[in-house]
Amino acid sequence: MDLKKSERANIENLRLPITLMGLLFVGSIVLASFSYQQGIQRELKADIGTNSADIQFMQDVKDQDAPPPPPPAVDVPPPVTEEIVEEENTEVEPTPVVQTPPPVDFGKEEVVVEEEIIDFPDVEAGFPGGAAAMQKWIGENVQYPQTAIEMNEQGRVYLSFVVESNGSIGGVKIERGVSVDLDREAKRLLRKMPKWTAGEARGRKVRTRCRLPINFTLN
Repeated sequence: MDLKKSERANIENLRLPITLMGLLFVGSIVLASFSYQQGIQRELKADIGTNSADIQFMQDVKDQDAPPPPPPAVDVPPPVTEEIVEEENTEVEPTPVVQTPPPVDFGKEEVVVEEEIIDFPDVEAGFPGGAAAMQKWIGENVQYPQTAIEMNEQGRVYLSFVVESNGSIGGVKIERGVSVDLDREAKRLLRKMPKWTAGEARGRKVRTRCRLPINFTLN
């Protein structure tokens, strides 16, 4: 005889697996719901923090970019221009009194007219007593320079001079000399000579130009 299982016995065997599967399904749904809610809360918190930082940054940028308010306008009064009135000078300057000094009497001014020097007069000027007397006078008055003696300087010094109308001698010049010391001595002798006899031209005494050699020799 075949044994037959009842349908109720089969259902009882399946109850436990079905219950476990139901619990597992419910737990999965609960766990998924809980995880979803936590994720949403994290996203909300992150969005709130980001939005707060963005708002704060935008507020800081606005605060930095905002220019300071302009200073209050100050009313400046227009400058007062004073009209300058030029007054005519009515004061009369006193006329300076210039006193003219009395004229000074200098007397009659003497005009000296220099006479002409004649090179070739009608009568030549000469030493008083002639050429021999002049040579004698030179020999008695000559002072031979010591330096010329030491240097053995000798020679003839040629001089030119002017015999004035009164016989005095001036304008002595060396035309050809020997040495500095002998030239100086020749000029000294000529200036020391006594007055000459003045030359004559057209019957009157005139200034004449004369030339004279003085010989220096060592004995």
